[in-house]
Order: sequence, then structure tokens, then C-alpha cells
Amino acid sequence: MSEFVKEISSSELKETIAKEGKVLIDFFATWCGPCKMLAPVLDKVAATEKDVTFVKVDIDRNVDAAEEFGVQVIPTLILVKNGEAVAREQGFMPEGALKKFIEQ
Repeated sequence: MSEFVKEISSSELKETIAKEGKVLIDFFATWCGPCKMLAPVLDKVAATEKDVTFVKVDIDRNVDAAEEFGVQVIPTLILVKNGEAVAREQGFMPEGALKKFIEQ
């Protein structure tokens, strides 16, 4: 796991998104190929985006969180600002697209 992207549980997710600021949630599964491809891209972007909290939620271990956010495809990235989901993308994203997504 990365020093910039922390894997968290459903309960930690509620606490994390309740805080002020931006949170990027990566809903993933350990067996998902595109999720594995996205991980190093997330790490690279997270290292430079200091005003965004990057977290990963394993959908197999946190089914309730995946259901709460309506995740049906993985990877699903959800951008939360000040506790409210403001944007969603599904599938692999290259670095440039991920940076644009975060800047919304």
C-alpha cells in the first residue's frame, strides 16, 4: 500500500468524508485488473495533490459502503467535497484525466 493512499473500512470512510475538504475514494477489489492498473496512477497523483485525501475501499470487505455509494462497476472513483459526493468516474483513468477529475 502507498504512503499517500490509505485503505480504510466503511466506518473510517464515514469519518473521513465528514471532514472539511476534498476526499477521493477509490472503490476497488483485489482481483480487479483495472483496479491494479489504477493503483500506481493514484499513488503518483496523491503524492502531488496535498489538499486532497486519497482513500481506497475494498468492496469485498466493505459491501455496505459500496452499496451506500451505489458502486456497481470497479474501479469507481468518487470525489467528495465537504461531505458531499460531487463527481463520479468508473474504470481506469490515466494521470492527466485523474488530475482534471480532482480539480472539479
